[in-house]
Amino acid sequence: MQTSVSIKDLSLSFGAVNVLENLNLDIGDGEFLVLLGSSGCGKSTLLNCIAGLLEPTGGQIFIKNKNVTWEEPKDRGIGMVFQSYALYPQMTVEKNLSFGLQVAKMSRPEIDKRITRAAEILQIGPLLKRKPSELSGGQRQRVAIGRALVRDVDVFLFDEPLSNLDAKLRSELRVEIKRLHQSLRNTMIYVTHDQIEALTLADRIAIMKSGVIQQLADPNTIYNAPRNMFVAGFIGSPSMNFLHGEIAGRDGDPVFTTNGIDFALDGYDAAETLQPGRKVVLGVRPEHVAVDAQADGTHQATVDIEEPMGADNLLWLKHAGHTLSVRVGGARRFAPGTGVTLSFDMGLASLFDAGTQERI
Repeated sequence: MQTSVSIKDLSLSFGAVNVLENLNLDIGDGEFLVLLGSSGCGKSTLLNCIAGLLEPTGGQIFIKNKNVTWEEPKDRGIGMVFQSYALYPQMTVEKNLSFGLQVAKMSRPEIDKRITRAAEILQIGPLLKRKPSELSGGQRQRVAIGRALVRDVDVFLFDEPLSNLDAKLRSELRVEIKRLHQSLRNTMIYVTHDQIEALTLADRIAIMKSGVIQQLADPNTIYNAPRNMFVAGFIGSPSMNFLHGEIAGRDGDPVFTTNGIDFALDGYDAAETLQPGRKVVLGVRPEHVAVDAQADGTHQATVDIEEPMGADNLLWLKHAGHTLSVRVGGARRFAPGTGVTLSFDMGLASLFDAGTQERI
């Protein structure tokens, strides 16, 4: 994979507070990478270092094999889209798109060509003569993306561009951004705290916590094979169920046991030998638990709460001293107090060491 952006041992401190420390990250040419994490994890700080808006205290940043660590933002070959639209209110959409190009003394024919291309891609042609006050939030964000697009840069940086929009607009613009990437194939680095945006947009996701990348992988791997309990609990809504127990040996085969109840581990692909007596945590996602309305099996549970959600229903169950969330089809209804039997898809489950919280 040819590298577009390379970050080497990057560190940044604000006084005695280390926000980033010896961070390394390579982003492929044409890749859509999402930096995902909760507020304060360092994702926007990292993006601002790449953009040149913050000066790191250590390490280096390369864009297209050029060391840009101390370059001005305008010289880095980047286009940035912020959470706030940052449009000039007194200028029309067309003027907002062309202003930076005029400052760079680009020829008028080339400016017109780039504006026409951006307007066509983003479907904002009819809006060119309007001012920002005459636009909806989604239209303003399209113009903000267009302002980056006309620069014809190598790398696009998005800093939570959809967080100010309502749910419907976020969904629509998310599709537009993905379509834009498929059309242009430019490198895109996208910061968000929204896991749905991350899972739907990314080629790879870097999940961050306290300035450290916890896992860097494609969305499917992040979701189905989380590296540790933090990643497992952060991704998914509702989050993964965690059952605390230990490994036991039954007839020569390892099983997971919790509160006197055994779970066969058939189908679980462990990276190491599962030694009896080891304290572990079994993680299973709500949609990987099958519910049988006949409460006569080994793993009996009781329905506590049912949450109808349209296409599916979310059940909260009491089982083996744990509260579990389980997703079932919307046509299936269970009254509180109903007894059911559960079975887990161990091929899609996760086992974590209870001490290190790392995947086994």
